[in-house]
Amino acid sequence: MLKEKLLKVFADHPGEFVSGEKISQQLGCSRTAIWKHIDELRKNGYILESAPRKGYRLVSKGDGIHSHEIKVGLKTTRLGMEITYFDATESTQIVAQKLAHNGVKEGHVVIANEQTAGKGRLGRKWHSRSGTSVAMSIILRPELPPQKTPQLTLLTAVAVVRALKKEIGVNSEIKWPNDILINGKKLVGILTEMQADPDRVHSVIIGIGLNVNQKEEDFDPDIRELATSLAIEKKETVERARVISAILNEFEQLYDIYLTEDFRPIKALWETHSISVGTYIYARTVREVIYGYAKGITDDGILLLEDEQGKTHHIYSADIEIASQI
Repeated sequence: MLKEKLLKVFADHPGEFVSGEKISQQLGCSRTAIWKHIDELRKNGYILESAPRKGYRLVSKGDGIHSHEIKVGLKTTRLGMEITYFDATESTQIVAQKLAHNGVKEGHVVIANEQTAGKGRLGRKWHSRSGTSVAMSIILRPELPPQKTPQLTLLTAVAVVRALKKEIGVNSEIKWPNDILINGKKLVGILTEMQADPDRVHSVIIGIGLNVNQKEEDFDPDIRELATSLAIEKKETVERARVISAILNEFEQLYDIYLTEDFRPIKALWETHSISVGTYIYARTVREVIYGYAKGITDDGILLLEDEQGKTHHIYSADIEIASQI
């Protein structure tokens, strides 16, 4: 908590020296405690300049994603108020499921610097190497019937696209149901898992895996032509804590709209950012491959696909390929 307040002081005085006395007054602690936390920030990669009679100045930030680094940029009231951080873990989804079962509050977020056994949709492996990615899971407790929870996957996609545009200046697109692409290459994967009774949701765990600072050679050869990162697209290193805060801020705004106004406003935003809608696609389901024109999504988030005979198919789960890319 003290680190978070200390970083907020520096954020309020960008590029300026702040005296030890002023920091001590604002934080309500001794100068010895301030020095201790300054030293810890330096060990975390922060460059902090100190000068006699001037105080301390933040020169550059590290790329940590600890709780105090994320909370500096948060404008939420629920999401991210509680954060569980791991330097490395098998899967943030597994941890989040256990925490949800144990009764943590809605908005609790699990974050890992490295994820060793992450998975995406259909059990596919999701690569999250140390220091390069965002791997996080958000615990929600919405009062929804179970059949409506897939809408939250689409809401998450909208939140991520909007956050990346506002905070990082990156334009990305959504491929139904849970992929976010830049120039046809995958940037983000979203996985939604639910704990529920037949008629009642206990919790929904939203997993987000986002490629941030990978270079092309960091990706395995078999996915190198299919994946990208923010650093590749921006041609510069991107601060991961800033990305996480932006996503949580945007998510809470949209989530509040969803809870009060239902899915329709989110649906309109989703279709605006979708690369799947208004084009010809192949939908590869477990049983068949359907080719047709993607007309949009229903109010429940189901993809509407009109085939060459004019029949409209309701696609609940499928791998989508844009016809022009095949």
